Amino acid sequence: MLSLLVDTSTWLDLSKRRDGQRWIVALRVLVHQGEVELIVPSLVIEEYERNRERVEASMTASVAQRFKLIRQDLDDFGGTDTEQALRTVEDLARHAPLIGAMTTRNFDEVLDLLRGGRAVEATDSEHHAAVERGLSKRAPFHRSRNSVADALLIELYATAIATVDLAQHPHAFVTSNSEDFSLPNGDKRLPHPDISAAFASEHSTYALGVDGLNGVLRHHFDPEIEELFADTDFVEEPRRLDEIQDAEKELFDRIWYHRSLQHEYHLEDAGDYAGVERLRKIAGEGRARVEETYTQPGELGPYSDFELGMLNGKLSALRWVLGT
Repeated sequence: MLSLLVDTSTWLDLSKRRDGQRWIVALRVLVHQGEVELIVPSLVIEEYERNRERVEASMTASVAQRFKLIRQDLDDFGGTDTEQALRTVEDLARHAPLIGAMTTRNFDEVLDLLRGGRAVEATDSEHHAAVERGLSKRAPFHRSRNSVADALLIELYATAIATVDLAQHPHAFVTSNSEDFSLPNGDKRLPHPDISAAFASEHSTYALGVDGLNGVLRHHFDPEIEELFADTDFVEEPRRLDEIQDAEKELFDRIWYHRSLQHEYHLEDAGDYAGVERLRKIAGEGRARVEETYTQPGELGPYSDFELGMLNGKLSALRWVLGT
């Protein structure tokens, strides 16, 4: 089993990524299978929850601000032929709430991972060791700033690896905080000399950021991890407004065409041939348009009750999205 202590900074970076599900899902599966253990200090959860709202708001705001600046640039420098470009930008701007919703899902699922991990609390021993680091100005206190939480993280990691056989139970410490934990004036993927003793064993790994986490998982779980990544190898792209409107129109046409033919069938069954002629006169032009538009086999039925129910359900969902 691989044990991971992941710093809050990396969890936040992972949550912000549109492709974050790639690692979130993989970790969830590996934890469920008993192949990965997440070591979760309570201060990581507290810091994650404290920063979540700020990061989510900044992401949505940054997307909205980019669209605002693009619109302003088109107004200022776009000349006279910008109408289509402005319509496109306005359409894309509607994605901002959807992007925010996808981000919320990442944050929710990361928080579930954290709450399901092995909770650890700093003891008097770790607090004492953190104080000693501060007094001697050793990393992460080498930058003359309050780094108590960071110092407790590295001390908790040191405690975790001190009581296990690392060859049988490898560990990794993952952080995006290169300023406090990484080699200064050198390769940031390497630990600071003041904490390097914790990574003297080849089975205790220092990893930097999401890329570092990715490397650790690949190292320990290839080729299994490749299969997990492949299952989530997609980036969700919110549908554009014109795509939603086109889909809504197609569903309406197909359902209307089916109902029109059903109405004609019931009139014929009742012997109301005058009604059939009136219906054909009213609906004939519309039917011809639909038949010319939807020419693929099965597009215009006949539908089973289940298929018709699915079409109506999709139409209702799209109209709800459009607010109609």
